Order: sequence, then structure tokens, then C-alpha cells
Amino acid sequence: MNWDTIAGNWKSAKGHLREQWGKLTDDDLDVIAGKRDQLIGTIQERYGNTRDEAEKMVHEYEQRSTSTDFGR
Repeated sequence: MNWDTIAGNWKSAKGHLREQWGKLTDDDLDVIAGKRDQLIGTIQERYGNTRDEAEKMVHEYEQRSTSTDFGR
């Protein structure tokens, strides 16, 4: 799945992202608002990862996600 699908279904995706990264707050997800780079930066900040590690985590999340995860 690509990021456009996740961003396009942001309201549904927020719940899945909270399950994946429990340290992200609702306020974080509201600020991120479907922006991939913003998500990467927030994960990096909350979990103390390097940018590369956070990018890899988001990429792996994208690969595992399916359209049925977001009600399509």
C-alpha cells in the first residue's frame, strides 16, 4: 500500500497508528494529519530513533497495511 491511501483515510489510519506506536498522542496525530515526513519526525522524537530507523519503521508499516485496514 502506498502512503497516499493511508493519508486519504487518515481518520481510520489514526487508530491503527496508535496501536502500532502507542507513544503517539491524539494531538500528535492531529498535527501529523497524514503527512509522512511529520510522522517520521514524531516517531523519531517520541522513541529516540534515528531518522533512518524511523523511516524504516514507517516503510514497514506501509508494507504491512492493506486497504481493508482502512475500510476500503
